[in-house]
Amino acid sequence: MGHGGNVLDELMTDHREVEEFFGRIEACPKGEKDRKIYADQATMELVRHSVAEEAYLYPAVREHLAHGDELADKETEEHSEAEQIMKDLERHDADDPEFDRLIDALMSEIRAHIAEEEEILFPMLRSACSPETLNELGDKVRQAKKMAPTRPHPSAPDTPPANKIVAPGIGLVDRLRDTLTGRGKHD
Repeated sequence: MGHGGNVLDELMTDHREVEEFFGRIEACPKGEKDRKIYADQATMELVRHSVAEEAYLYPAVREHLAHGDELADKETEEHSEAEQIMKDLERHDADDPEFDRLIDALMSEIRAHIAEEEEILFPMLRSACSPETLNELGDKVRQAKKMAPTRPHPSAPDTPPANKIVAPGIGLVDRLRDTLTGRGKHD
């Protein structure tokens, strides 16, 4: 988290980190407890990433791209679907067959979302925005990720200004819970 550079480079680095967690999940035998640990780590990264995109990237999409409202609405809807899967996943241990179904659904959904962003949305933004704008957005996204929740909250607001107000408080509670429970930590 917090890699430096413009917003597109920052977010693509996040994508690689999530894919690394997915690879670790896939490398573990079904039922292995580490699958849950890696799923929690992927969820933590995905939630922070999504909150930052919703706070800063998608408003920039709305502002700088033709049909930006439609594009941003579609991306936000995909986030909502993934967030609900992550919320459902929280309730299952790695040895539960439902865990396997949900983690497979999440990985499929996220991989499709990443491909769409990197192949379509990001090149459009790179063409439409100045390097300065992309760098400023990168700084804002990095800051947002530091304060963002680490657990899925499907009913929380996902558009500004409400998400920018609510997310830091929820994030504080989530990070405290993570610290107390050891969530996302590998033994």
